[in-house]
Amino acid sequence: MTDKPGTPKNTSGRGQRELRVRVKTAKGRKLSSTLWLERQLNDPYVIRARKEGYRGRAAFKILELDDKYQFLKPGARVVDLGCAPGGWCQVAVARVNALGDRPAKPVGTVLGVDLQAVEPIAGAQIHQLDFLDDAADGLVKGWLGGPADVVMSDMAAASSGHKGTDHLRIIALCEAAAYFAMDVLEEGGTFVAKVLAGGAENSLQTILKQNFRKVANVKPPASRADSSEKFVVAQGFRGRDRAVDDLDESDAD
Repeated sequence: MTDKPGTPKNTSGRGQRELRVRVKTAKGRKLSSTLWLERQLNDPYVIRARKEGYRGRAAFKILELDDKYQFLKPGARVVDLGCAPGGWCQVAVARVNALGDRPAKPVGTVLGVDLQAVEPIAGAQIHQLDFLDDAADGLVKGWLGGPADVVMSDMAAASSGHKGTDHLRIIALCEAAAYFAMDVLEEGGTFVAKVLAGGAENSLQTILKQNFRKVANVKPPASRADSSEKFVVAQGFRGRDRAVDDLDESDAD
């Protein structure tokens, strides 16, 4: 039986108390920084990511989403928007068989794009690119050799420190990612993205429900309980022609 994430193993046959790392305050370090560092050192997903070779705890979010919705299939062509530091690409490489290390399965393609340079990831193509550029969709389809089966995004807009402003920014970023996805996805494809719960995402939900057959809103176990983030998983893209028709009708209202 596989242990659930964060469940300490009891090898003695009796109850054990999990050891917790405490971080001492240091000169020049704010209390908030000390508390953040202590949380990181004690986070079971951070510990697992380090042990399993992932570049961050966020890798477990896409793992858990894919376990439930199964969109990262062998042979799939995947685009990861805002891919730094690369944990989602690492998961996708293994799940779509991008390295071809499962000879009986079709070989997939993983393409990561980010504004900043990202360390190479075995089995993935990494490009420094602003997906908002007018030519980005054409470049991505050229690199993939065709349309994508999955577009995923764990992007978050730079924090302003104002909760309401940050919420609006990330919703706008997610909407832009959704429109990009509709430019590059194959019919039947999947769009996965992070949003922040808060009431300004109705327009995003409308866009997705118009253009995808199924739209789920979910908070995976790896997402911290005190975080307002959640993820949308939109599956069954209706196709570019249908997307254009829907958007034209909404513009005419």
